[in-house]
Amino acid sequence: MKAAQIKKYSKEMKAEIEEIPIPEISDHEVLVKVKAAAVNHLEMLNMTGSVKLIQDYDMPLTIGNELTGIISEVGKSVSEFKKGDAIYTRLPLEKIGAFAEYVAVDAKAIWYLPENLDFVTGAAAPLTGLTAYQGLHEELNAKAGQTVFIPGGSGSFGQMAVPIAKAMGLTVIVSGNPSAREQILAAGATQYIDYTKENYWEVLKEVDFVIDTLGAAEFDRELSIIKPGGRLLSLRTGPNKQFAKDHGFPKWKQHLFALAGAKFDRKAKKQGVVYRFIFVRSNGSQLEAISKIIEENNIIPAVDSTEFTLSQVNEALNLVSSGHPKGKVVIKISD
Repeated sequence: MKAAQIKKYSKEMKAEIEEIPIPEISDHEVLVKVKAAAVNHLEMLNMTGSVKLIQDYDMPLTIGNELTGIISEVGKSVSEFKKGDAIYTRLPLEKIGAFAEYVAVDAKAIWYLPENLDFVTGAAAPLTGLTAYQGLHEELNAKAGQTVFIPGGSGSFGQMAVPIAKAMGLTVIVSGNPSAREQILAAGATQYIDYTKENYWEVLKEVDFVIDTLGAAEFDRELSIIKPGGRLLSLRTGPNKQFAKDHGFPKWKQHLFALAGAKFDRKAKKQGVVYRFIFVRSNGSQLEAISKIIEENNIIPAVDSTEFTLSQVNEALNLVSSGHPKGKVVIKISD
């Protein structure tokens, strides 16, 4: 089968199409014929080795983190799924490889493709959906009646996070570009701040939670609007000691992350706020819950109109890393 691989970590971020054997599955895995795979900034982090302290990989490495496909073989211990089922997944951290014609994946990491999505739009849903779900339920421990603000939430993350937060009974506020206003409000946001006209830090105060999609440069402003006892969860700024402890990393790694995140922890503590960082993991049972929200709200993730095949993987990577895609970039792996 064909697969997009790298042979070493490199800032060049270039993958090669290689011919490799179709993977053999263990008893708890299924073999999936991949239909489509989404391209994320996470691929760049995987390829450059930027997150190797969180997850290091043996080389050569088949890249790609989320996909849709059809099950073509089922392991002996798998009873939930059968051959021919259409599924979607965020692949387990330790065993990625979505940019390939086939992938062996733990059955606990997959769920049935939502009925309102096709293979292309479905490929754009699992990673952002799980990030939002795990962020809201686990990292923030958010409860009905509380308020969450998502700066820069008009993109693919916000499209999934808003209805998930709304389903939890949260008040959702988003800032973003004016073109996404109606879509985000329709998805369940209570308030939308057009960043070209208003500064959110001058409009908001005393929110329970902020989910940061913008990175370290925005940290102080985000912190300034959170009430004491609240939490700031970042998808971008970087890990800290708590992140390392939660993931059971060895002491030396905990020490490194404590140093790396010390500045942010210190600033947050001064404001009476807790800082958290998330690196999303696979979870099929959470995908089941996300699928219900996707179907009930008819959420269809925005996908960039540029079509790519596996042989054009580097063009797709380049569009994500340095272009301005209008929605998730998706690679069609098979018809």
